[in-house]
Amino acid sequence: MKNKILIAVLTICLFSFNQKKEHVPRLGMIASLDQDSLLYASGFHMLGESVGRMLSPSLTEEQFAQNIERIKKARCKVALCNIFFPGKMKIAGPEVDEQQVLTYAEAVLSRAQKAGVPWIVLGSGGSRRLPDGYDQKKATDDFVLLCRKLAITAEKYKVMIVLESLETVETNFLLSLTSAAEVVRAVNHPNFKLNADIFHMLRESESPQSIIDARDVLVYCEIAEKEKRSLPGVQGDDFKPYLRALRKANYKGDIFIEGNTKNPNTEIPQSFIYLKQQVEEVYAEK
Repeated sequence: MKNKILIAVLTICLFSFNQKKEHVPRLGMIASLDQDSLLYASGFHMLGESVGRMLSPSLTEEQFAQNIERIKKARCKVALCNIFFPGKMKIAGPEVDEQQVLTYAEAVLSRAQKAGVPWIVLGSGGSRRLPDGYDQKKATDDFVLLCRKLAITAEKYKVMIVLESLETVETNFLLSLTSAAEVVRAVNHPNFKLNADIFHMLRESESPQSIIDARDVLVYCEIAEKEKRSLPGVQGDDFKPYLRALRKANYKGDIFIEGNTKNPNTEIPQSFIYLKQQVEEVYAEK
């Protein structure tokens, strides 16, 4: 009898041990490294900077070395840099100088590795804006080929590139998560994945279902309020339908706030509390 009880207890313990705890996304914020202390005090442990300020080839070696020291000393981990390409450097359409793009990307990605920045966000709306009437299929096909070469360089430096769908006021190419996911699947490389920017999805009236449909390539997520790109909690937007989609998609990444604020000392702490509450409510649902 004792043996049977012992076996039953061990079975229950083994079953419990094998149950994987559900991943609840952590929160980060896209912000200047100058705001590191404020972000950390507000509850954030991750921030995203920009390529231009941190990694750009236009920075001297001395400036870049100073950035590395700032990144090392920061209380928040600098997990990524966005705005991969400057607006005047075309990455889609008829004016792409592929060699220039690849040379620039190699410099950025090599610096990302040296600085310990593992992710680069590929939005760059101006860089990928197409001439009016340009063939979208040709643009997409050419873009896939270029991104495959970017992914190979990213692999060389152990960096992840995440492609972001944008909104109409920013560009005219890849305006939905669905279309961006198709590009990522066509590139078909482990160092080139997808960013679901919920702000852009809201502005383009894209359903949360698109997140679920893109679950196979989705690794990163950004968020802000719809009307003014304000930080979560300023207008009081309800993000729960999109957060539920992330949960249903078994999303394993983090969520970074990327918004505007004129009152950072008030709104940054508020945004952490507000979004954390919505995330916790969604992940507590049965």
